[in-house]
Amino acid sequence: MKNRTLHYLIRFLVGEDAPSEIVESIGYTNDPNRFDKYNVVIIPSGFFDEHVYGTPASMPQLPLREVQGIPLLFGSPKEEWVGDTWVVHADIIASTYFLVSRYEEMMRRDVRDAHGRFPGRESLPYRAGFLHRPIVDEYRLLLHRWIRQSRLRVPEIKNRIRKVYLTHDVDTPTLFRTWKGLVRSLLAQRGLFTSLKGKFGSLEQDPYYTFPWLFRQNSLLQDALGPIGCQAILFLRCGGNTSFDKPFYTPSDADIRRLLKSAYDHGMQIGLHSSYQAGKEPTLIRKEKEALETHLKKAVRFNRHHFLACREPEDMEQIEASGIIEDFTMGYADVAGFRLGTCYPVRWINPITRRLSPLLLHPLIIMDCSLDNPTYMGLTYGQAKAYCLKLLEQVSHVGGELVLLWHNQSFAEGTASYQRKLYSELLHELAKGGKA
Repeated sequence: MKNRTLHYLIRFLVGEDAPSEIVESIGYTNDPNRFDKYNVVIIPSGFFDEHVYGTPASMPQLPLREVQGIPLLFGSPKEEWVGDTWVVHADIIASTYFLVSRYEEMMRRDVRDAHGRFPGRESLPYRAGFLHRPIVDEYRLLLHRWIRQSRLRVPEIKNRIRKVYLTHDVDTPTLFRTWKGLVRSLLAQRGLFTSLKGKFGSLEQDPYYTFPWLFRQNSLLQDALGPIGCQAILFLRCGGNTSFDKPFYTPSDADIRRLLKSAYDHGMQIGLHSSYQAGKEPTLIRKEKEALETHLKKAVRFNRHHFLACREPEDMEQIEASGIIEDFTMGYADVAGFRLGTCYPVRWINPITRRLSPLLLHPLIIMDCSLDNPTYMGLTYGQAKAYCLKLLEQVSHVGGELVLLWHNQSFAEGTASYQRKLYSELLHELAKGGKA
């Protein structure tokens, strides 16, 4: 285990606002001769041993044990005083590393869906029944209890959502305003006049151009929480030539230019929605980012993969190499929850090299189509709202940040989708607190 990565994991669990002496008071060792140097000692489980790491022996076995009601991937729930040191055998360091580094995805290369993604239903958190819980952040609360038990003070974690990210991927900005859209309209027997109006008429009349309504909804929450408590990001594509990258558009298109102006007027930031093709060929991410920056005439800091298809853990090397500093991809498409076990922004760790990267990952908690798509969760409105509120409660309990993803076409009127109503009600719930 690299010392820099180990130190980061301890600091991550203790909290960025904790004094450095608190971090230094925590040991990760099984050497009894060193216990008296620390207030709290976590006994390594052997996960990082050279003859274990990267082998089948490193994988957690179901059913998992628990420590104070929290699923434990490695170690045992044993806790004891050894002299004046509180010694715990629950290896929350290895357990945290396993989840935030996507170690499981490195080990199970043969498990991928039709788009090359690791399915959420195959993940250990789902199979063990805790994908809906941010157990890494529960480890954080547990570590704080251990620190206080050792007679040290550590800053309290407030029961609140510290920040909300309202994010929107522009996959299909309009329905009828392309030539293919015109043909689609005629085939749907909308009539020649209506079809021509859809192609050449007012942008706001296109059923997929729901951005005016969407931006108004976002503004209500942004006003309630302020610019620090709520940030909105629009992710635009700027490349890709596969069938899954259709419809093709560029930021220079007239409709997209109008969308950008409206987004800026509403205080939104713009990120790269790296293409489906770039997901398969990650070296294209830099090219797409630079193309988007040329159009925008400003630097691009954020990324999210189209289809959430950041396929292999090490592919993030190319995100980092492109100059992207924050990524918002890390959620499962087929089930909403805590893919990395946390709702705190966490630095990427390459599970192959164990290298700690400056790239910051913002875990995606809820995506619209995860909820209602019949091949994913297939929830009714009532089920989806209850599940989302449960996730919001979990984020608040551990003081984390909430990243939401809703697509503009989900809000199209005249469909059976409940997404417009659900999104509005979730934002209303978040605004009721008045702060993040």
